[in-house]
Amino acid sequence: MSEKRGISIFFNDGSKVTLDFPKQSPNDAAAQMKFEDVLKKRYVMFEADGTLLLIPFENVKYIQLYPAPEKVPGHTYIKEATVV
Repeated sequence: MSEKRGISIFFNDGSKVTLDFPKQSPNDAAAQMKFEDVLKKRYVMFEADGTLLLIPFENVKYIQLYPAPEKVPGHTYIKEATVV
């Protein structure tokens, strides 16, 4: 699996931001804990180009992560869908 990761965040006003970053967690369990933490806190933070970005979910229409994880424990996850 690639060590490169990315996220596109689509905002309620129609704008979008896309970030690329290296793998952040050493294993799937650590990644799951970080995922649950972000869902609980309702915002996501990034260090990007020497700045801190804090994006509250209230301003977000949806988030696209890549590559897709193999599994998302504790969540229903439909696989092999196509955006049309």
